[in-house]
Amino acid sequence: MPFCNAQVPLQKHNILFIAVDDLKPELGCYGNKLIKTPNIDRIAARGTVFMQNYCQQAVSGPTRASLMTGKRPDYTKVWDLQTKMRDINPDILSIPQYFAKNGYVTAGIGKIFDYRCVDNDMDKPSWSVPYYDVPSRYYFNNQPTILGYYQDAETRALAQKYMEEATAKGLKAQEAREYVVKFVRPSVECMDLPDNAYNDGAMTDRVKEILAGLSGEKQPFFLAVGFARPHLPFVAPEKYWDLYKLDEMPLAQFREHAKNSPELAYHNSGELRTYTDIPSLASFTDVKLNHIGLPVEKQKELIHGYYASVSYVDAQVGKILNALDSLGLTENTIIILWGDHGWHLGDHDLWCKHTNFEQAARAPLLISAPGIIPGKTKSVSEFVDIFPTLCDLSGLKTPDALDGTSLVPVMKNPGSSVKEFAVSQYPHAGKMGYSIRTSQYRLTWWMQNGFRSDSHFTNDLIVERELYDYKKDPLETVNVVNDKKYKEIAEELGKTMAGFFESQASAK
Repeated sequence: MPFCNAQVPLQKHNILFIAVDDLKPELGCYGNKLIKTPNIDRIAARGTVFMQNYCQQAVSGPTRASLMTGKRPDYTKVWDLQTKMRDINPDILSIPQYFAKNGYVTAGIGKIFDYRCVDNDMDKPSWSVPYYDVPSRYYFNNQPTILGYYQDAETRALAQKYMEEATAKGLKAQEAREYVVKFVRPSVECMDLPDNAYNDGAMTDRVKEILAGLSGEKQPFFLAVGFARPHLPFVAPEKYWDLYKLDEMPLAQFREHAKNSPELAYHNSGELRTYTDIPSLASFTDVKLNHIGLPVEKQKELIHGYYASVSYVDAQVGKILNALDSLGLTENTIIILWGDHGWHLGDHDLWCKHTNFEQAARAPLLISAPGIIPGKTKSVSEFVDIFPTLCDLSGLKTPDALDGTSLVPVMKNPGSSVKEFAVSQYPHAGKMGYSIRTSQYRLTWWMQNGFRSDSHFTNDLIVERELYDYKKDPLETVNVVNDKKYKEIAEELGKTMAGFFESQASAK
């Protein structure tokens, strides 16, 4: 049961903390006129939209560990999807953990931390009540998805067939699932089913009940809700696919590697290739290293699925906002919505995330807080800023040694700025790429010999450099790091990068 803290006044703001997996800033409030996201846009209309917000590492486990603790990946030591955050830092402090210590009921459901990077209780120290699941009764016809995603009868039958084969081979549960998805794992599904046939819709029905229960508490609440879509596979009820026409799906404008860019900066879209309707398509193309070359028809289908999945999640967000309204909680609730990183939709011939490019590193962030006038800001922000921002908005003392900066000054004055650059990083082929993004430029250095930002820096550790000018080249078509016209800029940003490394090493 939630514990009481008589020192917490009743007027403390609640916090509704919404995470959306693989959501990039392709939303109405970010200027996309084709996609239909009226409910996320409702949050934007009464809050602050951070137009230049960046993740710390464009893959789920590391970026969520950083966001939830206000510490960068080189501190959390979570750079992959296997490392348990508290195995490395047992005393690290998370946002909900801190709010629980300050008298909040902290509750979570869905994907907030990446489950592979925390304990079986989804980081037990973070939650003052046990983490919520979604029992089968919340699903349409009491039937949860098969393999965690699908409802199509043919997919279900095939999955059952291969599961029986796996059982006959003596494979245990996880091994059996891995065996099945080698044969049955389509990248899309479109079925004429209600919202709660799929995971996010069923979870939303439970969230409404949770909200109703929290509304009766004397303590303020911190409720974290993590949606799974638009992560692959793109599964959503047919009505959300019907919002769009396949032939109107916008292909990426630039589908090549940037001129003068290193191969180290790219990947072969390996996550997408694990879906059983993809390898056969890719194998018929004259693919080179780190290219996938999907046929245009399949590209459009995937983009269609991504848009449909975003609109599906948007509808679930709307149901939660409506519940908040009906319970009379809206005026006293801080609402924050974020996507954990961006997503490549064919740009640079890339799909998924896993890079330091703009389409992977840039991520949506919206914060609505009582008493703050709505607006949009082009001020650079990053996910480590969320922890101090929520403390500031809630009147709590900000914990010492967080890596971020409160964004409240920007929320009160969208034309202002609290930082000059954001830092993202991504490991590839035994190297770590560090990327500094200012309002106009991105400088990326690829570092060898196991270098991390809190290590001693020397120039000989740099193996590749990239520089992109987003004012002149928003699609990152040319790496200008060796262009004589950009010599001074490259040197200036290089000093900034080296200064960042020095600051991290001195804080160690």
